This record gives sequence, structure tokens and C-alpha cells, in this order.
Amino acid sequence: MAKDGPNWDGLLKWSLSHADGTLPTRQLSEEDRKWFMEAMQSQTVDVVKRMKEITLVMKTPEDVLVDHGVTPQDIEDLLDELQEHVESIDMANDLHSIGGLVPLLEFLKNSHANIRAKAADVVRTVVQNNPRSQELVMEANGLESLLSNFTSDTDVHARTQALGAISSLIRNNKPGVTAFKLANGYAGLRDALASDSVRFQRKALNLLQYLLQEDDLDRNIATGLGFTRVMIHLASSDDAETREAALRVLLELARERKDGSGCSSIEKDDEKLRQLLEERIKLISLMSQEDLVTVKEERQLVDLLWRVCYNEPSCLGEKGLLVLPGEDALPPDVASKLLEPLLRASAAHGNSTEKKDEPVKLL
Repeated sequence: MAKDGPNWDGLLKWSLSHADGTLPTRQLSEEDRKWFMEAMQSQTVDVVKRMKEITLVMKTPEDVLVDHGVTPQDIEDLLDELQEHVESIDMANDLHSIGGLVPLLEFLKNSHANIRAKAADVVRTVVQNNPRSQELVMEANGLESLLSNFTSDTDVHARTQALGAISSLIRNNKPGVTAFKLANGYAGLRDALASDSVRFQRKALNLLQYLLQEDDLDRNIATGLGFTRVMIHLASSDDAETREAALRVLLELARERKDGSGCSSIEKDDEKLRQLLEERIKLISLMSQEDLVTVKEERQLVDLLWRVCYNEPSCLGEKGLLVLPGEDALPPDVASKLLEPLLRASAAHGNSTEKKDEPVKLL
């Protein structure tokens, strides 16, 4: 049901054919100018008008839509179109003023899993990096519906999309983070990490890392719920992105240290952690040169976690596997903000006789 967009390719070809530099600029006649403007206006979509039309469909009861031959696929197509419109922050905020936000949130309860999933994805677009829309969705109890789908939906795709929307909704949104915690969101993340869906696991890991970075006290919550052992398990996943994400969470859990003997937040699981790191080092040592290149971040994360917990470099450096010829010796940008204070803390606790501000050598 989505309308075709303007014929930009045709317009470009027309423009190039009349302005290729081989002929002098031709003045358009009034008749040609009128035709051109009418052609452009006929292809211009009034976005607000179109969003209102989509809103009317979203407000229509499901049985009435069925009676008029509207299929679930038609609804998904409409939601696809709506998502394109609300990629603009102004249009995302206008969705509420034209009455479209609440009906969109109601679609999170639709009887069709694909529609629930698509509605959640549209919500994610609406609230992403948009404080005003985050506030509006919170006021409309959108977080509650998303949490229900995230924790209880029978369709894993719908659960995954709901988690993605939650992640965008509560990011840089303190009331949203608080509401997520009060709704037992950490337990929901733990359950998601036990899923067979790698994509669902990744989204849960990314949100978990964000929450731990935002509040140091949440490390106690995470360890109390058994996240350390879950991370140790996931750090051996066959999926490289999952392994890296789990190692980043383990680094967050290792941020505080009681002394130089181990990582305080994961101390009780130190033996399992050491076994994990030794196993990862062994597997990395057996990799081909091509495979080593693809696990660059994992190599550096394994070494940094070893340094933080055991106050010494891993053997990856001695084996020439930490930094390959031609690679940058610095930690990956994605983890640098976390890893720099970790290494400073490791140095401070690892040798009390040395100056506290002495930098730790990465290699």
C-alpha cells in the first residue's frame, strides 16, 4: 500500500541531458516551466497528510480492517512507510500531535507477531536519540507494553524488536532506566541471554554493558543475578560478536578491585574466568593468520581482561599474537574509554611501591 516515491532517476537523466556542458544553457519556456513544476508537485508526498492517513488505519478496529480486505501484510507495509517518515526527528515528534503515537503503541498488542515486531521497530526509530519522543512514549506507558513483549512474547523476533526499542527508549533517559530496573529488567536480560537466538543475545549484551557503564552500583545487581557465569559461558560462543560483547561485560564487572590478587566483582568465579581466558588464548594461538585478523578486538580484550585481573600481560604478547604486523598497537576505540581506567587501576593495585600515576605498558 506504500506509494512509490518520486522518479529521481528520471529527473536526474533529464537534468543531465539538458546541462551536460556541451550545449549553452537553455532558457525554459513558460510552458516547459509550468509542466516541470506540475510534474514535481504531483510526485511530492505531503508527509503529515500521509501520516494522518496511516494513523486513521491504525485506529481502525482489526475486524473492520479484515472486512475491508486489509491483510496483515498491508499493515506491515504501512508501518514500513511510517517508519521512513519518522526517521526525521520533527516528524517523529509530530506523530503524537496528529494522534498517531498511541495507536502505534496499541499495535504492540496486535494478534500478529510480525505486526508486533514491526510496531516495536517503528517505536525504536521514533525514540532513537530523541528526548522529546522518549518522554512522550514513557507518558503513554509505552515502556510497559515493550517490557511485556520483551519478557513474555511467544515470538522471539517480536521479543528481539521489543528489546531494541527498549534500548533506544531508555538510553540517556534516567527515568526510563529507573523504570526498567524497577520492572525487573535485569532478570529479563538474563533470560534473553539464555535464548537460542544470537541476535537476541547480542542486543541483551549491548544493553547490559550500557547499564553497567551508567551506574557502577549495578555491578552488584549483575553479579548477584549470576551474570558473571553467564558471561563466561557466552565468551566461548561460536559467534565472534557475542564473544566480544561478553568479554566487554566481563571487563565492566572487573572495574573495581579489592587488592592485586583478582577482580573483586567476579572474584568468586576467578577460577572459571582463568580457565576461560586460558582456553581463548589457546584457541587464538591455533588460528590462521586470516582468522587472527578477524578477531583483533577479541585478542586485545582477552589480554586486557587478563591484565586487569592478574596484574600481568597475557602470553599473547610474547607469542606475537596480540598485535600483528601492520596493526595499531592501541586498544580498539570501541573499548578505549573503559579500558584506560581499568589499566590504570590495575597498575595502582598491582605494585604499591611504584608511583600510582605510572602508565601501564600495553605491549
